[in-house]
Amino acid sequence: MRSLEGRLLFAVPKKGRLQQATLDLLTGSDIQFRRETRLDIALVKNHNIALVFLPAADIPTFVGEGRVDLGITGRDQVAEHESTSPSTDYSGVEEVLDLGFGKCSLKVQVPEKGSIKNPRELIGQNVVTSFTGLTEQYFARLEDEDEGLKGQAMANGYSNGTSPARRKLRTKIKFVGGSVEAACALGVAHGIVDLVESGETMKAAGLKDIDTVISSTAVLIRSKRPNSANQKIMDLIASRIRGVITAQKYVLCQYNVARTNLETATRITPGKRAPTITALDAPDWVAISSMVEKKHIANVMDELTVVGATDILVLDIANSRTG
Repeated sequence: MRSLEGRLLFAVPKKGRLQQATLDLLTGSDIQFRRETRLDIALVKNHNIALVFLPAADIPTFVGEGRVDLGITGRDQVAEHESTSPSTDYSGVEEVLDLGFGKCSLKVQVPEKGSIKNPRELIGQNVVTSFTGLTEQYFARLEDEDEGLKGQAMANGYSNGTSPARRKLRTKIKFVGGSVEAACALGVAHGIVDLVESGETMKAAGLKDIDTVISSTAVLIRSKRPNSANQKIMDLIASRIRGVITAQKYVLCQYNVARTNLETATRITPGKRAPTITALDAPDWVAISSMVEKKHIANVMDELTVVGATDILVLDIANSRTG
C-alpha cells in the first residue's frame, strides 16, 4: 500500500487476551488512530505510524523478518517463534520493554485424579499443545536427562533456551489450536502444555500443573533489522510506553512530617531516585512527595502513620517520564 511508505509499522494483537490492554497502552501514549471495520491496518493520525493488527502468535515472525519495525506480543510467543527459528545477528527480535500485563505461565498439566505426578512420566505418551516448538524442546531435554545425557543436552543448548538439534522424540507431541484443556478428558492426550493465567480454566477441566515451561508477560519487541530512518520515532514510542507503564505501576504519596522523623520517613518512601522535600512555614516540619509502587501503598501509609506523618495523600499519576 502506497499509504504505508515511509511509515513505522507497529504490529499489535488483533484479538485475544492482550488486545484491550495494548489498545489502552496506545491511548495512554497518545497514539491516535481509528480502525475501520474488518481492516487490519490503521494509520495513526498524529505520527508517521501505521498499526498492523495481527494474531499475537504471528507478530514475532513479522518483526523478526523485518516486515514490521515494532510489535507487542507475549514473551511466550517470542520464545515459541525462536524455538523453531532461532535469532541470528541479522534476523530475529529484540525485547525493548516488559509491559507488565498479560502475565501467565506455560505449564505442563495432567488430570487431577490421574496417577501422573512427575513430567518424566509423560515421556513416550501423547501430549497436546498449541506451543509445539517449546514443548518439543522441553521433552527433548527431559528425554536426554532421562537417558543420562544431560551434559550433551547442555552442549546442544537445551539449558539456555536455544533451539536443540532436531531428533525424533519418544514423546508424541500433537498440535491443537484451541480448547487444549479438553484433550485429556476426550482421551486425545495423557497430558497437555498450555497457558495458565488464574488457573480457573485448568481446575474446571479437572487438571493440575506439574511443571512450568516458561513464564510470560506482554513485551514490546523490535526487529534486529529496523529501518534506520524510523529510529527516532521508535525511541519516542518506547519512551512514551515506558512512561505509561510507570504511571500505572506507581502513585504519588504526599505527606507532612516533623524534621526529627525525616530520616525514618524517607527510608519508608525513598522514591524512584529520591523524595522531594519542601520546607513548610512551620520550621520543624517538612512536606514530602515520593513515588510509591501501588501494590505497597497501603503498608507504606500505615508505616508513615506510625512515625508521625500527617496529612497523607495518595494521588494517581496520569503519565510520566522518569529516568
